[in-house]
Amino acid sequence: MPARTFNAPKSLNESLASPEMASQDANRSTASATNSSQSYPQAAREPLASHGPKYGQGVTFAAQEKLPKLPIPDLESSCKKYVQALKPLQSLREHDDTTAAVQDFLKAEGPELQERLKKYATGKTSYIEQFWYDSYLNFDNPVVLNLNPFFLLEDDPTPARNNQVTRAASLVVSALSFVRAVRKEELPPDTVRGTPLCMYQYSRLFGTARLPTENGCHIAQDPTAKHVVVICRGQFYWFDVLDDNSDLIMSEKDMALNLQVIVDDAEETSIHEAARGALGVLSTENRKIWAGLRDVLTREEGSNNADCLGIVDSALFILCLDYTSPQTGADLCMNMLCGTSEIEKGVQIGTCTNRWYDKMQIIVCQNGSAGINFEHTGVDGHTVLRMASDVYTDTILRFARTINGQAPSLWASNSPDPSKRDPESFGDVNTTPHKLEWDMLPELSTALRFAETRLADLIQQNEFQTLEFTGYGKNFMTSMGFSPDAFVQMAFQAAYYGLYGRIECGYEPAMTKAFLHGRTEAIRPVTQESVDFIRTFWAEQPASQKAEALKKACQKHTAITKECAKAQGQDRHLYALFCVWQRALDDEGAEAASSNGMSSNGYSSPVEIGSERDHSLGSPGRKSGTSENDSLPGSPPRRPPSQQMPSIFADGGWDKINSTILSTSNCGNPSLRQFGFGPTSGDGFGIGYIIKDDSVSICASSKHRQTKRFVDALESYLLEIRRVLRQTRTKGTSTDVKASRAREVEERPRTNGKLKTRGKVIHPQGGKGVQTPTDTDSKAESDDEGLGGYGFFDAGMLLQALKASQEEKERPSGKAANNAKRNVGKKLKLNDY
Repeated sequence: MPARTFNAPKSLNESLASPEMASQDANRSTASATNSSQSYPQAAREPLASHGPKYGQGVTFAAQEKLPKLPIPDLESSCKKYVQALKPLQSLREHDDTTAAVQDFLKAEGPELQERLKKYATGKTSYIEQFWYDSYLNFDNPVVLNLNPFFLLEDDPTPARNNQVTRAASLVVSALSFVRAVRKEELPPDTVRGTPLCMYQYSRLFGTARLPTENGCHIAQDPTAKHVVVICRGQFYWFDVLDDNSDLIMSEKDMALNLQVIVDDAEETSIHEAARGALGVLSTENRKIWAGLRDVLTREEGSNNADCLGIVDSALFILCLDYTSPQTGADLCMNMLCGTSEIEKGVQIGTCTNRWYDKMQIIVCQNGSAGINFEHTGVDGHTVLRMASDVYTDTILRFARTINGQAPSLWASNSPDPSKRDPESFGDVNTTPHKLEWDMLPELSTALRFAETRLADLIQQNEFQTLEFTGYGKNFMTSMGFSPDAFVQMAFQAAYYGLYGRIECGYEPAMTKAFLHGRTEAIRPVTQESVDFIRTFWAEQPASQKAEALKKACQKHTAITKECAKAQGQDRHLYALFCVWQRALDDEGAEAASSNGMSSNGYSSPVEIGSERDHSLGSPGRKSGTSENDSLPGSPPRRPPSQQMPSIFADGGWDKINSTILSTSNCGNPSLRQFGFGPTSGDGFGIGYIIKDDSVSICASSKHRQTKRFVDALESYLLEIRRVLRQTRTKGTSTDVKASRAREVEERPRTNGKLKTRGKVIHPQGGKGVQTPTDTDSKAESDDEGLGGYGFFDAGMLLQALKASQEEKERPSGKAANNAKRNVGKKLKLNDY
């Protein structure tokens, strides 16, 4: 299988000894990147707006050579922000200890580590990139529920197309169009206010797999992949979908035919029998165990199992066709994240065995509900969101073109119509589905059984709840002068405090793709301002005081977010300094590292501490072995580094800031119904949320920590804070930015009494994004209907009372590249179709 592998880096000192390459970075800046992107015509940058004109290749990565590198923040600034982030989470004594530890660090190891980091970063694309990859790839526990996030797509707006085969065929064709746009470099680059963003991650989306080894995982990619793998009832199928030019070789109708053939063939094997050979469940195992099992599959080069594994690893992506139809939002989210666990006659027949978690998966239920589960090492949510949004949009536009041929296309150019092409032009392709037939060795059968039972345990340890809040959304929040993201972040803190009376550490990622190979920076939502608001909200205080405290808290959160988006946060910087110290220690010898009980994963990495993850992460004061990948031999002799842990990392504050209780992420748009991930700690919540114009979608997960009650508390808070803000709103101001301003005319005094004044005025009621009462209306509401004035212990009891004072809101019901590949698998017959 042709593959590109990302290898372990050179040793730290070998990197430091390399010649200066600063001249290569001299031309990098935001302005030069913008100019590179702007050099392409508007038609190239916005093909949809110009109905898809054709243009030369290259727009996708046009700005890459000019994008500024991720800056290394000032050491003192990062330390100051670190201390500030910890202050609201610590007692006075703890905070004094942390302050002293930071001051010692600035006087001792800090400046030296900062200089070593700067030298290490010279000539590299990013100072944090390799450390970031290591934190993912050295993670040894199962990736399911721990690392892979999910998206739940909205249903197809055309009800007749929401059956499984039709929906799957439509999504696959649109996804292949996206693949084609990326490979031909015709995908318009992402931008934020005209500033181009790094597009590197798009080159890692397709044909990519996370491959486990005894010494950690690595990422492999087949850049010429042109086939997809379909999993149905735990059985594997494949067929080609692109030619050598990355043009589509199948229409949507052809795709649907293939998928129907696969479904019919899979149903010929009973679900109980198929479950015994569902090898996808092995991808949920501990990574070292999975590495050993892959060795079993591939130990005979050219064997059937080795070929089958190569087909799966090199596929563009995986399509999972589930035989179930989850009805509730929570069940749908669980199905997209980890699958369902259902035991029948002692056999696992749930959808959890119908997956392959080392690759990106498009999942389609029997009722057409669809989602995406993706391997997170090389790509962030923003990148997959762009793909999901474009795929969803293209499914609608393609259907529109069947009605009106002049309807626009999302793509700058399209594949030639497969039905009108010369058969010889397709090249060497196999469009008929082939079923992969694994040789089930006894050791594989045993391993599969144990992998399934461990996975079932893991699934049972987690729970999910969703909130489709339709009371209001972004429009209301912005009309009140708040940043929507900050507004919702305060809701999470207030609801948690309302349940438990505690302020806990939170986390939110901020995108840093304005920089070359940028990923994310950590926003720390808990600030002194947010604590002041929470305590004011839950106290006997007037509405104006609560609203003012909320305003200050949101303004502070917005300011921190902007700093993080500029790569001026503290978390990634301090984590890189920790890694530099750790790598220097590793270079000195594994014995020295072991004596300090440290792992190169450290903290402030994308893999956080707690619960399932504790076993692979070292921490100060806890013994932990180092990964074999951490030690990088071959570096030149040098002065031994200090083996004593720097004070900032030995202090208890480092543990606290990296023990996340409220792990949150805002990622989505109207193409998604939900977004989420598993909890990052045993006593915390994983919260994915999407803020839409007139609603907020929230998916919360935890290890059975009253998730439903927490979601109910969130809803209660959102309703109550609206009541508080209504009381303080300026008279006549609409809370819906899209509402007609004609209503304001009615507030003016009438100069005469004529027919227009007759009749009883019917005032709009709250709910569903329509909130336009006057001050008088707001003041007339009973103070007892909301949460104001109640102690925090009452929060979970008030939801029903709060709902009773409003209209009942309607809720949406949940409902290969080589010739050897050509003969792998049993060819299915299309005669009857």
